[in-house]
Order: sequence, then structure tokens, then C-alpha cells
Amino acid sequence: MRKIILVLFILMYGFTVQAQLAGYTPVTDIAKFKDQFAAIAKKTETIKSDFTQEKNLSMLSEKIVSKGKFWFKKDNLLRMEYNKPFEYLMILNKDNMYIKDGQKESRVSTKSNKLFQQINKITVDCVQGTVFSNPDFVTKVYENKGTYIVEMSPVGKALKEFFKTIDVVINKDDYEVSTIQMNENSGDNTIIHFTNRELNTPIPDAIFAVK
Repeated sequence: MRKIILVLFILMYGFTVQAQLAGYTPVTDIAKFKDQFAAIAKKTETIKSDFTQEKNLSMLSEKIVSKGKFWFKKDNLLRMEYNKPFEYLMILNKDNMYIKDGQKESRVSTKSNKLFQQINKITVDCVQGTVFSNPDFVTKVYENKGTYIVEMSPVGKALKEFFKTIDVVINKDDYEVSTIQMNENSGDNTIIHFTNRELNTPIPDAIFAVK
């Protein structure tokens, strides 16, 4: 469940690290930032990217590093494919989800779970650039010379059980999300870095087929 929720949040955009708030200052013109972010989000029809995921566990001295590929297409079509060091596949096709973990396959309807419904709403709001009006989070925006950080603190009990904050790093020059960090209450965190990002290139619907 935790991995599914983590992956679903990636659809939102792609943000970073609590420690990185050092050196950042609060954004004074929030309205301008929201307008510009929303304008870019509305123009984004597809995203294709490589990603590297770092999992930091308080009980382990070394981080767990995974790599894979990510595809997104409006509306609510997502494929996240881990290929190193293990294989794991998740496809979200509107209200239907397909998961393959090794030889184990499963299908889930997001409508059957209230938490999934809540996350679906968040993902749509983020893609459309209206996330700042979502009552499920309290958001703060910080900046330095080259990037913004959006710090999202969950309000609802269900989301609070999984995450303390979700921090998102956005490049100032193109408003692309470069990193997401999800901070758990236990002190563990997951950081996802996006590289080789391609926007608005054709992606066939077959990529998101739920078998």
C-alpha cells in the first residue's frame, strides 16, 4: 500500500528535501508563482523520463537505490517501471490500477478505496495546476536563485499516517519538477530524481493498458 501511494504522488509533478530549505526564503508573490505554475501545467500533455529513487531508512546506514522509467499522459494515465535492482511495474489508467511485482500480479479499482480517491483528486489538481486550492494540504513555497521548493503538509488523518511532508523542487527557468522527497513520520524518506525528461512527445495509449 505504501509503495502504491508513493508512486501515485509522482503523478502530481515531481518536488525535494527538508534539509534543502536551508538557504531558501519564503516566496513573497505567491499569486504570481501559482499563475505561472498553473500555466505550465495546463500545457503539459505528456511526460517521459528516467528516474532514480533513493530510499533512506533509519535502521540502515546505506540508502537503497532503484532506477527505472516513467510515463505520464493526460488525463490520469501513468506508467512507472522499476528495472534496477528489481523489477516492479505500476500502471494507473484513470480509475484502474495494474501492479506487477515479480511474478505476482494484481488489479485495483481506485474507486474502492477512499484514500485512493483522495490521492486521485490530488494528482488531477496538480496536473491542472490547481493543487494550491486543495484542502487536503497546507502548502508553503520557498525560493533561492535557481529553484522553488513547495512544502506540502497533509491535513487529513489518512495522509498524515503516511507522510509528514512532501517537498517538491521546481526549476525556475522552465517550471519543471526535478525532485520529489516524501518524508515519513518515522524519519525515513524517499527521494526521486527525474532525468532525461521529455515533454509533450507522442506516447501511445498501449503503454498504459491495464491487462
